Amino acid sequence: MNSKVKQAYQAAKEVYSGYGINTDKILQTLDQVSLSIHCWQADDVAGFENVQEGLEGSGLQVTGNYPGKAGNMEEFRMDLDKAFSLIPGNHRLSLHASYGDFSDGFPGRDKIGPKHFQSWVEWAKTRNIKIDFNSTFFAHPNVKDGYTLASKDKTIRQYWIEHGKKCREISAFIGKEQGSRCVHNIWIPDGSKDITPSRYEHRSLLKDSLDKMLAKKYPADQMIDSVESKLFGIGSEAFVVGSHEFYFGYAVQNRMMLTLDIGHFHPTESVADKVSSAFLFIDELLFHVTRGIRWDSDHIVAFNDQLTELMQEIVWTGKLDKVSLGLDFFDATVNRIGAYVIGARNAQKALLLALLMPTKEMVEYENQGRYFERLALFEEFRTKPFGALWDYYCLSKSVPVGESYISEIQKYEEEVLSKRD
Repeated sequence: MNSKVKQAYQAAKEVYSGYGINTDKILQTLDQVSLSIHCWQADDVAGFENVQEGLEGSGLQVTGNYPGKAGNMEEFRMDLDKAFSLIPGNHRLSLHASYGDFSDGFPGRDKIGPKHFQSWVEWAKTRNIKIDFNSTFFAHPNVKDGYTLASKDKTIRQYWIEHGKKCREISAFIGKEQGSRCVHNIWIPDGSKDITPSRYEHRSLLKDSLDKMLAKKYPADQMIDSVESKLFGIGSEAFVVGSHEFYFGYAVQNRMMLTLDIGHFHPTESVADKVSSAFLFIDELLFHVTRGIRWDSDHIVAFNDQLTELMQEIVWTGKLDKVSLGLDFFDATVNRIGAYVIGARNAQKALLLALLMPTKEMVEYENQGRYFERLALFEEFRTKPFGALWDYYCLSKSVPVGESYISEIQKYEEEVLSKRD
């Protein structure tokens, strides 16, 4: 098996070399890109607060009840270890505030602090994993009538402002402890199921809340904030306060990071097309890599046109070093570790394919007005043997090659997941 993978790589290397593409350097570039792998796939966005509140009214819904879900932090971390072991490269963990270590009791989201994430920092250090962070503005009694930071109720707004401040403090703590900047992502479910005459008021309130929440400055090498938009959610079909236009404007005005989620726009709207425009006004972007199907935004990442076009545009823009790539999906109808592995590996495959495109030659054809040749070269490269490079990369990182990870996950399910209550 190993010798065949190496032979296939050498053959593919010669093919790409004929176009002036150094595959060894391409794989080195791929290896330098760390995905921020989301924690919430492991337990269906449940977290460890032990507060008996569902996701209803929060713009979120998890479907399915596949057996073996992690029921405590030990099982949760065990599942993460297994998922990370099957994904080539060195990656990050995207942690939500509701996943703190509350073994001494949950103090409330407005009172959480660094001590609740100390054990996560220690866990990550032993695995050479870095952590990113997310405020948790959903699944809580203080999501009143579908609103948090944009609520007309000052008490509700203040509660969530305090939560955001605590999350930023935690993010800075994590970044300092791990010696790597922690990206703090902000998404809120605020909106209305039906028509409201108060759009301007709600957005004015959100702007004011964000201004207060983000007032304190932290060292840039410790943390950075990013704001994430959405077209609509469950229970906010008619109006979402944090629209793309709102957050784009807010990010530009405040010189901060913007999050673009593949599934948070119209099904026919191209997130890839937004990359070049956004980078003209914003220094850094965070992408949530997911898959939208009809009205739902968070299916397991597939190796589809949406994904490959996004990765191509990131590479073509020349801003790969200014991009953070995070996963964002939750599917409880399948083995949860399997969902992680499929999604993460597909994201990496799409980036590899983009890195292997003959960009220089395509630009030369374009500059000469030779558009037939540009298109022909682009289409032909879709079927070049990039799969051989992917297999070799997996082999070089000591993770299962090809579909052989299936048996690894089946074994884990038989020996671990099936024995859980």
